[in-house]
Amino acid sequence: MRTAIALAAGCAVGAAAMLAWDHIGTTHSGVQPYAGQQVRQVSSLSEQDVSDLLAGQGWGLAKPAEFNGYPGPRHVLDAAATLGLTDGQRKDIQQAFDDMSARARQLGEAYVEAERALDEAFKSGAITADMLRERLEAAERLRSELREAHLEAHLKITPLLTDEQIRKYAELRGYGEHAGHAH
Repeated sequence: MRTAIALAAGCAVGAAAMLAWDHIGTTHSGVQPYAGQQVRQVSSLSEQDVSDLLAGQGWGLAKPAEFNGYPGPRHVLDAAATLGLTDGQRKDIQQAFDDMSARARQLGEAYVEAERALDEAFKSGAITADMLRERLEAAERLRSELREAHLEAHLKITPLLTDEQIRKYAELRGYGEHAGHAH
């Protein structure tokens, strides 16, 4: 009898362990969240991420500025007529955008390469703790510089706009008329 109880208890524990293991790393739908991503050129970045970074796109890095009354140069230029930009404003904002875009493309490319180097270090099977730290520091430094380039552009163009243009921008972007800071 004791043997039967022990056997039943062992089976129950084993079944529970199998169920728990089956759910590790799965979503509620049972799909493995990283399945298919192992074939990416850079495992930590989607193809869209790589494309956006190489093109100097914002990648959502400037949201603190965007949501708090510091408009983005690309979006301001896109809405130039609606915002009633003067020729001088348009020229200055275009220059700020061009400067930011060139810097963002350069940094984006370097960041993608830093992430690729991290991947390669793991693929080599010879990564060390020091190598890991170096690769991470390089990638994060570049990501920080990239974010700064985007945020700085928001900071640079905001004084070029009137309070009314900033209010209208926030409305156009769907942030409501109360988004932003007091000038």
